[in-house]
Amino acid sequence: MVKAIERTGIPVVHICTVVPISQTVGANRIVPAVAIPYPLGNPLVDAVEEKKLRRAIVDKALEALTIEIDSQTVFER
Repeated sequence: MVKAIERTGIPVVHICTVVPISQTVGANRIVPAVAIPYPLGNPLVDAVEEKKLRRAIVDKALEALTIEIDSQTVFER
């Protein structure tokens, strides 16, 4: 789906828990998430810390949308 959307000229960021799978399916902008059961959170931390974590992932994804790339790129937090 990511590649089909990008073919129309719309940049896409794939937030994922397993980066090699995203690379295999051809995602161009990849932002690693936390863990498979909780990609955008961590139930082991308090609510304030979890919100900071979620915000950092989403901010990194938004930043990735603004960067021109010419090959698959993993945007680490």
